This record gives sequence, C-alpha cells and structure tokens, in this order.
Amino acid sequence: MTATSAPAHDAAPTTPVKYAPIRRGFFDYFVVFFVAFLLLSNISATKLVEVGPLTFDGGAVLFPLTYIIGDVLSEVYGFKAAKRAIFMGFVVSFMASLTFWLVITLPAHPDYTSQAAFEEVLGVVWRFVVASLAGYLAGQLLNAKVLTYIKDRWGEKHMWARLIGSTVVGEFADTLIFCVIAWVGVMSWGVIFNLTVVGFIYKVAVEVVFLPLTYLVINLIKKYEPNYGVVNS
Repeated sequence: MTATSAPAHDAAPTTPVKYAPIRRGFFDYFVVFFVAFLLLSNISATKLVEVGPLTFDGGAVLFPLTYIIGDVLSEVYGFKAAKRAIFMGFVVSFMASLTFWLVITLPAHPDYTSQAAFEEVLGVVWRFVVASLAGYLAGQLLNAKVLTYIKDRWGEKHMWARLIGSTVVGEFADTLIFCVIAWVGVMSWGVIFNLTVVGFIYKVAVEVVFLPLTYLVINLIKKYEPNYGVVNS
C-alpha cells in the first residue's frame, strides 16, 4: 500500500503566521471596568433621585467607582496610562451618545411600540452630553494628575493623602462643571447648588468609605503586577 501525499491545502504555510501578543498584567481589566462603570453612570444620570432633602442624579450610584478605579490606574500604572484609559472612556461615551441619537432618529418598525419609552430613557440631549463629557474629562485628568504629582514627591508613603486629595480635586471639578453646563437656565441656582454640594460630598464620601478596599486592591496589584516598577510614570 502506497502512502498518499497530503492535499495541497493542508501544507504548512510558506510564510510564518503572525499574531500580536497580549501583554501581561491587569491594566486591561481595570480599563474594561472603568469604561463600563462610566457608560452605566451616564445612562443612569438621566434620572433625578430625591431622598429626603437630598437631590442627586442616578449616575451618582456607580460613578464614584470610576474614580476609585482611576486611583488604581494612576497609583499603579502612572499618569500616562491613566490618561490613556480616561481618553478611551471619553471616546466610548461619545460614541454611545452618537449611537443612541442615530438609533432614535432612524424610523421605527410599525410593530415596535416602545419608541417613546426608548427616547425617554436614552434620548440624547446634547447639552447633557457636553456637560457630562466636559466634567468627566476635567475631573478624571485632575484626579490622575494630582495623585501622581503627590506620589512623585512623597513616594510610596502617605497613599491615603493622595487618594483622598486627588478625589476631592477631581470630583469637585467634575461635579461643578457638569451641574453648571447641564442645569443653568433649567434649574434654579438653589437646586444647582444643592446638586453640586450633595453630589460632591457623596462622591468623596464613597471614596473614603471604600478607602480600605482601594488600599487592598492597590497593594495586591503592586504585589502581583509583573510590570510594576518597570517605568517611573
């Protein structure tokens, strides 16, 4: 019995097959959660919530977690890496708003009966989009810059000070910019002041409450991140 040769299509390729390697580390995972929390917060922010004398938008439920993840990114990976994640979040948020606007604009199928509800929840008000993106970009960049600035001067010690200090600066800028752009001319100055103060205090309080967990996560990442200490910023 004679051996048959393999079909031509089973022959090994004449040129090597190439793939891009996946870089080791946890950075990509944090970026995914960072962007996901940002998108969910932007959608939730369309609802105003009133709890007793306090008024805040629904985005306040998850949005503070983006600052906690932002702290992890800045503390472990430096300002340049954090800035890359921040701009990725900015682009994805803008694309989400553009997609919602486009889908709402397209004519609905006659059997689709939820057009009004869809528009009510996901309808794009470009003023709020600008307010959200401007506040987010300024707040997150300030948060990352302040944290890395303090770390560059104090080193690894006093991490609690840079975590809280950067959040205070970043959240204040974010909340103030958003509330002014989004609500001036729509709400009274008293309501705007309430939204700004309550939102700011709440977001900073979340950072303080989660500080032990943030410490734990950062220390674990520093211990097991294979790239930690390879670059200075």
